Amino acid sequence: MRVRIEVNGTWHERDVEPRRLLCDFLRHDLGLTGTHVGCEHGVCGACTVQVDDRPARSCLMLAVQADGRSIRTVESLSDPDDVEMHPLQEAFHTHHALQCGFCTPGFLMTAESMLGRVEDMTDEELRASLGGNICRCTGYQSIVAAVRAAATACSSRAVANRSRA
Repeated sequence: MRVRIEVNGTWHERDVEPRRLLCDFLRHDLGLTGTHVGCEHGVCGACTVQVDDRPARSCLMLAVQADGRSIRTVESLSDPDDVEMHPLQEAFHTHHALQCGFCTPGFLMTAESMLGRVEDMTDEELRASLGGNICRCTGYQSIVAAVRAAATACSSRAVANRSRA
C-alpha cells in the first residue's frame, strides 16, 4: 500500500506492506533510529512517538494507519547540527534522568507533549502521566525532576519571547 506520512515536518511517500509497523517504518524505511523498540506489545513505552501531537506507541500502530498524519520522533526535538539541546533533553542530562538511555526517547516524547500542563500537576499526576513508560535504571525521581525543570525552562522561554515581541 502507498502511504504519505509527515515525519518531523517532512512528507514521505512510500510503498509499505499492510502489516508494517510504524516503528519499523520509522527505523528501517526512514533511518530514524531514535525510536526504540522494546517489548513490541505497547507496554514499555520505548517506542513512543507523537501522532498528531499526542503520544502513541509506534509498535502498536501500522504505518498505513499513519497515512496522512503528522508524526514526531525524538529526532525532532533538536537539530543534529545545532549544539543546543531541547530544554527537556538538557534537563534529562542535568538531572541524571537517564542511565542506559534505552527508555529515554519514549519518555522525552511523552513528556514533551505535556510540558505546558506540568506546572499544574502534582507529583502523583505527573508520575501517572508518565506511567506508560518503563525505566529499569533510574527509579523515576530524577525523571520527574527533569520534566518539572524542563516545564519551567519552557515557560520561562515563552515569557521571554513574548516580552521581546
